[in-house]
Amino acid sequence: MRLIGMLDSPYVRRVAISLTAVGIPFEHEPLSVFRTYKEFEAINPVVKAPTLVLDDGTVLMESSLILEYIERLAPQERRLTPSETADFARAQRIVGLALTACEKSVQIVYEHHLRPSEKLHEPWLDRVKGQLLAAYGLLEKEIGTGETWLFGDRPLQADISVGVAWYFTQDMCSGVVDPAAYPALAQFSRRAEALDAFRAMPHEG
Repeated sequence: MRLIGMLDSPYVRRVAISLTAVGIPFEHEPLSVFRTYKEFEAINPVVKAPTLVLDDGTVLMESSLILEYIERLAPQERRLTPSETADFARAQRIVGLALTACEKSVQIVYEHHLRPSEKLHEPWLDRVKGQLLAAYGLLEKEIGTGETWLFGDRPLQADISVGVAWYFTQDMCSGVVDPAAYPALAQFSRRAEALDAFRAMPHEG
């Protein structure tokens, strides 16, 4: 199978890390929705990153939907979602917060890099920054000390998503979220980035 998209996208990176973590082989094709639009369009006319092209030619998109498919392929012992209902609900909450942080970070990046400076709408940016900080405030409480993984002795999808989100925000929205105000997340991110699966799929910002 082929994963299409740049690793500077948190959505592409969480899929790449997850595929690596569960041991599913894939080819990564780093096409950009901006710089290589036509090449991407030839694979997926919607030009949506990430795109996963299955061996039979089926094209999947949206990171969470792709990850649902990956869970069906992964061996039971390597799956990335908890089996207990209560743990699953908590994991989904954490992933939701991480994805919100990704979304708000992307909005800030686009606002500053794609919109002319004279057209920046500060009330909108203030609202987005408030949502971003709220998401990380809730995640800081979920992480706790940051010395263990969220659901046991190995990182699951919630861990991957939080790690990817935090690194993306720090790299792409420098100065918006002060790491000193979120020490557990900062420590958690350092541990995540040291994992083999993260190191194999580094952020390319």
